Amino acid sequence: MTRGAAPPLTMPNEGMAAARVRPILKWAGGKRQLLPRLRPFYPARFTRYVEPFVGSGAVFLDLHNSGALDGREVRLSDINADIIGCYRVVRDRIDQMIDELRALEAGYHARGAEFFYEVRDARFNPVRRDIHASADPAAAYTAAAAAMLIFLNRTGYNGLFRVNSRGEFNVPAGRHVRPRICDEPNLRLVSAALQRPRLTLTVQRFESALTAAETGDFVYLDPPYAPLSATARFTGYTAGGFGTPEQEGLQRAVLDLAGRGAFVLLSNSSAPEVRRLYATDAGAAAAGLRALTVPARRAINSRAAKRGPIREYVITNVHPS
Repeated sequence: MTRGAAPPLTMPNEGMAAARVRPILKWAGGKRQLLPRLRPFYPARFTRYVEPFVGSGAVFLDLHNSGALDGREVRLSDINADIIGCYRVVRDRIDQMIDELRALEAGYHARGAEFFYEVRDARFNPVRRDIHASADPAAAYTAAAAAMLIFLNRTGYNGLFRVNSRGEFNVPAGRHVRPRICDEPNLRLVSAALQRPRLTLTVQRFESALTAAETGDFVYLDPPYAPLSATARFTGYTAGGFGTPEQEGLQRAVLDLAGRGAFVLLSNSSAPEVRRLYATDAGAAAAGLRALTVPARRAINSRAAKRGPIREYVITNVHPS
């Protein structure tokens, strides 16, 4: 696929950082630091924007900040109902959620890690258990639950979201001195971004999210990364994990997307599994996909010395100028 060359995106209002929307969640593999490497592969012209692993929403917000989404339909989704439930609260009940988050910030600044564990174990996990017992957990998310999710994310270890086999959030407290937990101006900007006309927030598997993608749509995919080693495997994002069968299913979906004429941009690790699926696979090459390596920085290793520069794959059928 050779159409739709994408020059590096020129951001409007350069230097007006106060007006730029930033992610409100820190997420394992979050793409904010990789945006300069991804922007050359944003298609210059596209119909709809589809992101089925929304996570922190860094790429969505980058496109929002640039004006590239103006007048376009936006479909954001994730299998993680906590993310979608939280974002719906941010969109629909921002005043109430900010009040809740302010109280959590005050408690943490007064009592630190002790308060973190009290919120995690005595408040958030029981509330989350009730929410996930409902027929539609995302719809059952309350302002208090969303505020606690953001609080735990901002004050927990390395911004991880991880649940154990019982569905309990079990990330330990991070080593924060005085983190900014309730960033009200940015929260309101994110709320406004999620109120864009023709934007949807849906809980669904990536396969379902991609079935409606058509010719000319821009699809960005940021799945849970294939592990670089056995000890690097991260499976706590959802109860079922995201292993080799899911990575292979995603590759088939990506090839189908490219065959349908969608603009595809995918991020993943430089694991041998990803190389096999995209860099050396004849079907990927026939679909017009290229696997390019870009420098990134590991941010979630438990050992600080191993959080240095690494290489990641950017897989796309968009050709930058």
